[in-house]
Amino acid sequence: MEKRNGKLMAGFVIPSIVGILLFMVPVQKAFFGFKGEGANDWTICVKILADLLGGAVGGILPILCVIIVTISAVMSLIALAKPKFITDNAILKDTFQVSVVWVIVKIIGAVFIWLTYLEVQAGDDGKGIIHMITEGGAGGFILGDLLTMLVIIFAIAGLLLPLLLDFGLLEFVGALLTKIMRPLFKIPGRAAVDCFTSWIGDGTLGVMLTCNQYEGGYYSAREASIIATTFSAVSITFSIVVIDTVGLLDYFGVYYLTVCLIGVVIAVISPRIPPLSMKKDEYLVEGRAMAEEIPSEYNGSFDYGISLALKRVEEHKGIGQFFENGFKNAIGMWFGVLPSVMAIGTFALLLANNTEVFTWLGKPFLPLLEILQIPEAAEASKTMVVGFTDMLTPAIIGASVKSEMTRFVIAVIAVTQLIYLSEVGGLILGSKLPVKFWELFVIFIERTLISLIIVSPIAHIIFS
Repeated sequence: MEKRNGKLMAGFVIPSIVGILLFMVPVQKAFFGFKGEGANDWTICVKILADLLGGAVGGILPILCVIIVTISAVMSLIALAKPKFITDNAILKDTFQVSVVWVIVKIIGAVFIWLTYLEVQAGDDGKGIIHMITEGGAGGFILGDLLTMLVIIFAIAGLLLPLLLDFGLLEFVGALLTKIMRPLFKIPGRAAVDCFTSWIGDGTLGVMLTCNQYEGGYYSAREASIIATTFSAVSITFSIVVIDTVGLLDYFGVYYLTVCLIGVVIAVISPRIPPLSMKKDEYLVEGRAMAEEIPSEYNGSFDYGISLALKRVEEHKGIGQFFENGFKNAIGMWFGVLPSVMAIGTFALLLANNTEVFTWLGKPFLPLLEILQIPEAAEASKTMVVGFTDMLTPAIIGASVKSEMTRFVIAVIAVTQLIYLSEVGGLILGSKLPVKFWELFVIFIERTLISLIIVSPIAHIIFS
């Protein structure tokens, strides 16, 4: 216990506080010198650092993304032959040795990104399939708006994530909150850090945290699946964008309270129904998960949490390990996830923009919308499933609806659906998290139904 007053305690407290300040404390952009539109937006320091770096090197980001996606496709194709230089290198093996299906996905991503970057057109009528791929609403959006943002976030957040992961913060929070998180959501207390980071900052950061913890053996397959699909929440900043898109920014207070309420209810229900309830408590690395019960020699959860945190600090090998772990985080997300987002996100937006697939899929919601007495139910039904492709599309479609109540319902559901192939969904599929495509879609539908049932009476009260 005497070590708690010395070097080990400093090794726990200082990096943890820095990590909390960077990842979990909301600040206004104006504090860092941002001016003009968006200067008063609240976000986290890591996102602001990403924006500053992105602004400084923005011109090279598209070609950087092209290079990363191309290298990933080529190296993954080579890795199918299992050459020694890949199999004998832990980082190369973890990054590029994937199944044939994911090699194909990466190759498709490489094709899409080159067509988009070179602005290849097929004919002058703008109706060819290649034009559909490269246009601003599909490949152009994924490359120009999404990948150029993610490549910076993955680099900065990946390098700095060890501040949250390697110095005992998760062990300490886990000991304090297990008695709350486990009964309510069937996940460890340490998952509260993933949740808060997503809520304040960005869902992509939550997925990064969850991937790291699953691959390290701290989460089981079931726990990681629950956390990634339930707690990688949409940030406050994006919620403002959605409600503003449908022209109801004046209702933001009650809107965000409704989003939070529905998010908590879904987080309680989802782990108790298939497909999440069918996941097994299997670990990639055995023996890392934290004990649920507090040993008798400790004076409560706080004492136990401090002990676990200091033990983690004691095992740390210094600054070299810090940068090594950060580098692995960044490289894994760059070469593992960006190609998948390019391929899956572009394909999903192609379907949304050029087919009636999501209109047809939304038709089964029409009877429920009518039962719930939602005005302009037919128009609202078109937005119910299209959110599976991209987070903002339902709000864009819903902006033309005349009824304020219906627009409010659409805006709430657009955020609480959470599983978007162009971002969080694509990240999950491109990672090692044990969630299949069909499972993502089922979870998406479940979230949509629960959200609709809860938000409808609230909307009737607000707009009565």
